[in-house]
Formats: sequence, structure tokens, C-alpha cells
Amino acid sequence: MSTEETKKPLYPEVNYGSTQPPPYNQPVVNQPQLQNNPLMVTSFEGHREWTTGLFDCLADPATCLLTCMCHPCSLCYLGSRMGEHFCMPMCVPASNITIRNKIRTVGGIRGTMCTDCVTATFCGLCSTCQDHRELTNMGIP
Repeated sequence: MSTEETKKPLYPEVNYGSTQPPPYNQPVVNQPQLQNNPLMVTSFEGHREWTTGLFDCLADPATCLLTCMCHPCSLCYLGSRMGEHFCMPMCVPASNITIRNKIRTVGGIRGTMCTDCVTATFCGLCSTCQDHRELTNMGIP
């Protein structure tokens, strides 16, 4: 065995910035150009605020009355308006947080999961009324 063969590394170094073909005649895999992709999400921030305030419950008296009299019924109605199964709020733990997060995300509303959680937990009735008003203002029957 010659000295050149013993000094030759088992796996040659690959220089990815090089224009030379890869070792051992391996095919070059082209990576997609992500910076020109119009569908690429650049931010998870919403672009607008809620259309009504959290404590504007009396702006829609019928929904306010329904929510105050039977909060679970109001959540079921809210779930069905969003295209979920009518009983989803009764079967999914913390469904009011999940519903609020979905409305905020689909509607492009600024906020975080943490604010959704705090609002739905400590102001549950008002947040449910706000969710109903937001769906109405978004044009969802």
C-alpha cells in the first residue's frame, strides 16, 4: 500500500459552497427557494384588533341573555357556528379557550394563546359573548 492511499481519508470533505460536482458522482439535490414563496408564513401576529370590546356584552342582548342563562348552550351554539360538531364544547376540555384561539387565528386578530387562556378563564361569559359578536361581524351566520 502506498503512502498516498494511507493518508487519503475514508470520507472526503464536502464543501457545500463549492461549484464542483459532489464526490462519487452523486446527484445534486436542488433545495426550494423559500424566500420567494408567497405562501410562506413570516409572522404569527394578527393584523387587526377585536371588532368589539370584551365588556360590550349588551351590544347583542339576545346572545348575552343566552350566555348568562346557559353558558354551555351558548358554547355549543358557538361551536356549531364555527363548523364543529354541536357537542364539541361538551367533549373537549377547555373548549372555550380552543374556540377563542381558533376565532382569533382565522380572523387575523392580534393576541396570544396566553391572553386567550386568561380571558376565557377569568371572563368566560364576556369572552363567549365577544366570540359570538366577532363571528357575526366576520359574516359567519
